Amino acid sequence: MGLFTSSAPMQLAPIHPPLGMHPQYCVNVPTTLVLKEKAFSFSGDDFAVKDSNGIPVVHCKGKAFSFRDRKVITDNNGNLLFHLRNKMIAIHKTFIAEDEQERELFRVKKRLAIGTKMEATFVNQSTGQPVTLELRGDMWGGSADLSMGGMPVAQISRKLFNARELFVDKQTYFVTVAPGVDLALIAAICICFDEAKNENDK
Repeated sequence: MGLFTSSAPMQLAPIHPPLGMHPQYCVNVPTTLVLKEKAFSFSGDDFAVKDSNGIPVVHCKGKAFSFRDRKVITDNNGNLLFHLRNKMIAIHKTFIAEDEQERELFRVKKRLAIGTKMEATFVNQSTGQPVTLELRGDMWGGSADLSMGGMPVAQISRKLFNARELFVDKQTYFVTVAPGVDLALIAAICICFDEAKNENDK
C-alpha cells in the first residue's frame, strides 16, 4: 500500500473563473473522464479519453516517451491541442506540454514527498495569472486528489473490473473533474501520473 489515501468521493464545487488553457473544455457540469491504463502506458497505441457516456473528449497519438517521441493530444477533429514530452535532463521527473511552435504551455513535475506529489504549473487562460495545481496520490493504488490552493478540482481513482482484467493487468482510471476546469488539461495530468507510476513500478 502507498502512504497516501485519496479523499472519499466528494461533490466538486464549480471553479470560477474557468481554470485551464482551453475554454472549450471548461464545461459547466461535473464530468468523469475514463482512461484505460494499458491503452497509453508505454504501449505506443493511439487512444481516446472518453467521458462516462463513452463520448470522446480528446485523442492521444504517439509512442512511449523517449528523447524523440512525443504524445500528441488533439481534439475530436484532429486539431492539435499540445504535444506532451518527457524532459530528459531534470532532477525530478518532468513532463512538458508544448504548442506547435514548441512553446511551453504547462509542465507537470514530480516532487519528493510522503506518498506521491506532482505539481502542474501554467498560466490560466481566463485570468492571465500563473497557477499551480498540486496532485497527491498513491502510486500503488492509482488514486489521487488534485487541488488548487487547497481547493479540490479533480479526483483520480482506479478500479479493477473483473478477474479477466486482473489476469491481463488491464485497469481503468476514472477522473472526476469539477465544473469550470479544463478537461484536456486534467486528462494530460492523469497521463503524466500514470507514466510516473509505471516508472515507479519498474
